[in-house]
Amino acid sequence: MKREPGTLSRYTAGARINHWVNAIILILLAISGLALFHPALYFLTGLFGGGAKAAFLHPWLGIALIVTFAGLFFRFWRYNIWNRTDTEWMNKIRDVLAARDENLPEVGRYNAGQKLVFWIMTIAILCLFLSGLVLWQSPPWDASAITIEQKRLAAVVHASAAVIIICIWIIHLYAAIWVKGTVSAMTKGKVTGGWAWKHHRKWLREEAAKGHK
Repeated sequence: MKREPGTLSRYTAGARINHWVNAIILILLAISGLALFHPALYFLTGLFGGGAKAAFLHPWLGIALIVTFAGLFFRFWRYNIWNRTDTEWMNKIRDVLAARDENLPEVGRYNAGQKLVFWIMTIAILCLFLSGLVLWQSPPWDASAITIEQKRLAAVVHASAAVIIICIWIIHLYAAIWVKGTVSAMTKGKVTGGWAWKHHRKWLREEAAKGHK
C-alpha cells in the first residue's frame, strides 16, 4: 500500500476487510438474537424474512462470527499481551479519561483498554459459540445426548455472553469515535505520525526503528 508522506501503515487491507465483515456479522447476530430472545423485539425478525428464517440463520451467523473473529485473533493476539506498562496505564485511568496524556506511559500498538476489549471479546465470543452449539435446535449432528439441564445452563451462559459482547461493542464504538483518527485507521489503513506520537508513541518508535518514516 502506497503511503502518503508523514503517515504510517496501521492495518492491512486484509485486516480491515476481516474487521468489517466480523462487525457486520456481529450486528446481524445481535439483532436476530434479541429478536428471538424477547417477544417485544420479535418484530426485528422481519429484517430476516420472518421468525423461521431468523431462527435458521442465527446459528449459522454464529459459525460465521467465530470464523471471522478467529481471523482477527490470530492477526492481533501477539500485540495484546499484557505487560507492566498496561498496569501503569490502568492505574492512571483518571488521567486517561481527562486526556492528560503527559502523565501516561508510552503506549505500544494497543493500550490497556484496547487489550481488555480484545480479551473480553475473545472469551465472551468463545462462550457464546460453545453455548450456542448446545442450544442449536436443529444442528447438523446428533444432539440427543444433550440434557435439559445442560441446555438451561447453556441458555444462561449464552444470554450473559451476549449482553457482555453488546456492552463491549458499544464501548469499543464509543472509544473509536472519541479518539479522533481511529475510525479512519480502520477504513483507510493508515494514521498520521502526529496521531501515532500522541496515542501510541512506543509503537511509533518501534516502527521508526524498522525504517518507517
